[in-house]
Amino acid sequence: MNIGDKMPEILGPGADGKEIKLSDFPGKRFIIYFYPKDLTSGCTMEAESLRDNYETFLKMGYQIIGVSKDSPESHKKFAEAKSLPFPLVADTEGKLCELAGVWKLKKMYGREYMGIARTTFVCDHDGTVTDVIEKVQTKTAADQLFKLLEGRYSINPA
Repeated sequence: MNIGDKMPEILGPGADGKEIKLSDFPGKRFIIYFYPKDLTSGCTMEAESLRDNYETFLKMGYQIIGVSKDSPESHKKFAEAKSLPFPLVADTEGKLCELAGVWKLKKMYGREYMGIARTTFVCDHDGTVTDVIEKVQTKTAADQLFKLLEGRYSINPA
């Protein structure tokens, strides 16, 4: 998915099994972040960075939504364990990951496998992608987004 492309209206089931739709958040822009796996170190750091700055993102007019291929049950455990206030989409079949172009060949310890390439999409009110971050800084994901969005909105995240 590139700048100018549109996220689908229906993203997939959340931790409670109900479909998460962009229209569930009227008037909001979106930060939709794709991450490899619930409760792993990098994914936890990224989620905690976004959690700790969630209220500021809301004041800026952004709804945060996380996406991975984990099950709704796994998302529920992750959200509860880390007190995540934003929804997590369970893309168990990988359709949204494929559409977004984040399901890629990865390498670790000399082994190749298919997995989610950590990526963040910033989208307008209608789901149109305005920015893409492919090299996400897990510990400082929120700061990375604030720098990207700096000057566009009147709320100062500092």
